[in-house]
Amino acid sequence: MTAELPSLAASEFVATLTQAGKDSDRPSAKVIVDALLQAEKTAKQQRISYTFDSLVGTWRLCFATGTRKVRQRGGIILGKGFYWPKFTPTYLSFSEATSAKAEISNQVKLGSVFLKLTGPAKYLGKKNLLAFDFTHIQISLFGRVIYNKPLGGNKSQTKDFDNEPIAKLPFFAFFLITEDFIAARGRGGGLALWFRER
Repeated sequence: MTAELPSLAASEFVATLTQAGKDSDRPSAKVIVDALLQAEKTAKQQRISYTFDSLVGTWRLCFATGTRKVRQRGGIILGKGFYWPKFTPTYLSFSEATSAKAEISNQVKLGSVFLKLTGPAKYLGKKNLLAFDFTHIQISLFGRVIYNKPLGGNKSQTKDFDNEPIAKLPFFAFFLITEDFIAARGRGGGLALWFRER
């Protein structure tokens, strides 16, 4: 399901990131950010490539960093990072509609409110890049759907996803995919770590 490399499986950053998914004795945010950056660097150096099949499933967000713009450098700086609160579970799901089309779903639960965004996705395997577009929103309250509509109002105004250049779409650049967790950099530059939902 994932690219198997002996040096990757035995890497210290894999052990550190695995520990992040535990309920106790989790590494500090700085240690997680460093491990994510090391994993990203290793993936680039070794030109690791993953298949979309290795992403299929539901993943719970565990850790994320933000970014902030820096005027002097004309770029961004990675934020310190934080563990996502367990009282607000957030999930990312991937499914394959056909061999050529995929679907992404982002779900957030806050108490009795459940928000779900869905839409098409396309995966560029050589770059481990997953571009997507959320086109539908669903809101539930106490398990009952109270809102279920396309995003953006009139669907005729929505651009054709298949013909949209990747550079204009939101995306995740995955640099580490295992049986238990996935890690990626978003288009905005932030890093995130998700664990497989059992």
